[in-house]
Amino acid sequence: MSNEIILYHGSRELVETPEIRVQKYNKDFYFGFYCTEYMEQAKRWATRFDGFGYLNEYKYIPDDKLNIKIFTEMTEEWLDFITACRTGKSHNYDVVEGPMADDTIFNYVQNFVDGKISREAFWSLAKFKKPTHQISFHTENALTTLKFLKGCEVRDEE
Repeated sequence: MSNEIILYHGSRELVETPEIRVQKYNKDFYFGFYCTEYMEQAKRWATRFDGFGYLNEYKYIPDDKLNIKIFTEMTEEWLDFITACRTGKSHNYDVVEGPMADDTIFNYVQNFVDGKISREAFWSLAKFKKPTHQISFHTENALTTLKFLKGCEVRDEE
């Protein structure tokens, strides 16, 4: 693989040197450094708390020596993987890529994780309002595939 891909990371700060931070809550693909191919999605991430933040841009050069998992769409495997990660189970992937459980989908995933809705109910409710994408980097080796290009301040446009 030698295709360069532009990725974005929305944050409260400029992130010239990405790092993996262990947070209070488990994420879709467990703890990692999360980016997206969608600039608008990263802007929403950046402004979600205070109405302003930073849009960080990176060049990503995939490395076929890394252990990479790609979900091209929401599937049973994707749901099971997210459920495991959100309940604190780690995995051995360097990079994981796939659809993101947006705010609405997140609630349905959480309800499924908590046993409040069935798998069948999840799939009948799970419809994306906007296209979503996330790619998460879980190891130091994975982070070396990212090169910071630039960052800029962004504001919520609502």
